[in-house]
Amino acid sequence: MVKISKRLIIGISGASGIEYGLRLLEILSELDVETHLVMSKAAKVTAKLETSIKVSDINQLADVVHKVDDIGASIASGSFKTDGMLIVPCSVKTMSEINCGVTSSLLTRAADVVLKERRKLVLMVRETPFHLGHLKTMTSLTEMGAIIAPPVPAFYTKPASIDEMVEQTLARLLDLFDIEISTIKRWKS
Repeated sequence: MVKISKRLIIGISGASGIEYGLRLLEILSELDVETHLVMSKAAKVTAKLETSIKVSDINQLADVVHKVDDIGASIASGSFKTDGMLIVPCSVKTMSEINCGVTSSLLTRAADVVLKERRKLVLMVRETPFHLGHLKTMTSLTEMGAIIAPPVPAFYTKPASIDEMVEQTLARLLDLFDIEISTIKRWKS
């Protein structure tokens, strides 16, 4: 049996910002990380609206691709060991389903499993402004162990492009899983 160093579930919901999910998959494909991708139906629509990349090309970036309606997939079970899950980007709908334990798709079921198994769940919530219900949902998920990580650019890095801002944000998320990428710019005083 070949042992991999890390295994992550990558969820992509229909929130705007699919570029974050695409770049995350590209970064992880270059590392010793096994990726299990699950995309919501809305994410596939967003991919068409925000990029010229085909869903089949997105799927090729992952080691394993799961259909969003395949509730019997490996990632739907706690006995399938992972290092956790990132949902990048994460819609408010997806976040709300996870918070309520309503697992209407493999995307939210896998997140629910990650929480119940006490593994890391990182949600890059893409919405603004937030109303009180959103904030309470984020608080509730944080109390359950999830990490809420909206894409907030680090201007101290003096990014020269949107790509640099995206990559820096993703590098900070990967820090949460002890995955280092060489392009990260660290704060220096």
